[in-house]
Amino acid sequence: MLQTQPLLAGPLAVTLYRCSARLGERPFAEQYGGWSASYVLRGSFGCRCRGRHFELVPGSVLLGRPGDEFTCTHEHHAGGDDCLAFAPDAALADELGARPQRWHSGALPPLPALVTLGELARAAASGAAEASLEELGLRLVAQVAAQLRGEVSAPLRPAAADRRRAVEAALWIDAHASGPCPLAQLAAQAGLSPWHFLRVFAAVLGVTPHQYVLRSRLRRAARALASDDRPVTEVALEAGFDDLSNFVRSFGRAAGLSPRAFRRAARGDRNFLQDRLARAS
Repeated sequence: MLQTQPLLAGPLAVTLYRCSARLGERPFAEQYGGWSASYVLRGSFGCRCRGRHFELVPGSVLLGRPGDEFTCTHEHHAGGDDCLAFAPDAALADELGARPQRWHSGALPPLPALVTLGELARAAASGAAEASLEELGLRLVAQVAAQLRGEVSAPLRPAAADRRRAVEAALWIDAHASGPCPLAQLAAQAGLSPWHFLRVFAAVLGVTPHQYVLRSRLRRAARALASDDRPVTEVALEAGFDDLSNFVRSFGRAAGLSPRAFRRAARGDRNFLQDRLARAS
């Protein structure tokens, strides 16, 4: 039995697949409807396609090409499997470098560049990390394409116009960080595709757009905590955080102090601050 949980829609769709097939269950043929790169989170399974048989384990990546037929098998593992699938539409796949002559249906082994991105994506999908699932998905698919081409990604050298776009986008984010700042909207405002905008922004400013949004929200929250007496929940929501627990976790990671402790330190409780810093050293 296969359960699907859509996590992201748009030019890059992200879906969590949970398969509970039993050991030795009779396989059946399927067909890929588009490009896909599915990162194996748990379990193992086989895949027959193009006259070859691939075995996938945690960290492997299952590759799909539009129109290709495939058959998943379950011959060695009784516990089922989970996969995080990234499916770009045709235009995005082309931009990310998915070339039909290179990208064949099949599998890639657990490669260092892919398992690190895959595990970040797992954390983002579960809410355990502050990273953007969309940004990570774009990077993972682009990395898959680069691996298939046998290329090492060269550092991007932004032109003057792209540097201006990145700075203008950052200033817009800084002014609007308390509200939604989706990658597609930011890219459209800059006149770039989401993938090119992500690369340009990171190359110019050293952080991804999502990271800058989070840090802008943290700056707003820190400024409010240091300057007024509003409840922490109100500060969190006004800064753009969805809920209090998410804010407390993010703020604690960034500041090394809880929001209330940060407020005490900002009000001049030097002994308290020194004690906290001593414990952290």
